[in-house]
Amino acid sequence: MVETITAVGMVISATPISEYDKRLVILTKEFGKITAFARGARKPTSPFLGGSQPMAFGEFTLYRGRNAYTVTAMKINEYFSNSMNDIDSMYMGMYFLELADYYGREGIEAKDTLELLYIAMKQLSKKAIPIDLIRCIYELRTLVINGEYPNVFNCGKCGNTENLDCFDLEHNSVICSNCHGKIRKNKILNPSTVYALQYIVTAKINKLFSFNVKEEVLAQLKQVIESYINKIIHKKFNSLEFLENLY
Repeated sequence: MVETITAVGMVISATPISEYDKRLVILTKEFGKITAFARGARKPTSPFLGGSQPMAFGEFTLYRGRNAYTVTAMKINEYFSNSMNDIDSMYMGMYFLELADYYGREGIEAKDTLELLYIAMKQLSKKAIPIDLIRCIYELRTLVINGEYPNVFNCGKCGNTENLDCFDLEHNSVICSNCHGKIRKNKILNPSTVYALQYIVTAKINKLFSFNVKEEVLAQLKQVIESYINKIIHKKFNSLEFLENLY
């Protein structure tokens, strides 16, 4: 008898591989990012038809072959692609999947990454806060989980924890007013921006999306996080490029 395992996860990509089958990449809580084949998933009558779509979240029963897993059953709790009723939310969700795929590793549990991804998808569906804020939170906390986040707690030059009002890409850090000297007014960070950065880094994942900010603060958050990501990640994300070219 073939031994099977059960994993909680979300489908982050799905590729047709034959007339009826699909190759899935699933981010799982227990085993990290895995590749699994869903036999017959493209048939209209297949029990895997809905659950083999990107953004499907649930419980997957699999058996492990030499190089990949095979899906034997699935119990889907959320079809996030069905609950996003506008193109911005859909493509932002696809970008979140791409970022999870970029950092995902097989054999390394992904509890925090999966929880963050799940809650971010929920937020995209509800849209209780601006979509750009959801993006900022998801991006920065993803960097935190993977140990690549910038220093937002003390000056990157002198170590001071007060008067932090500038972000310096050269030092990957906030800088205090005593160290950065005279700079353009539009480079000065609002204190609420610095606080928001610190909150995103330290808050519990289930509390991350519980705040909102003014437009000025959101614009600064976007600028800091986007410039930092562009520096450390040398990859183009197709969904994000589509969104940026949409307007």
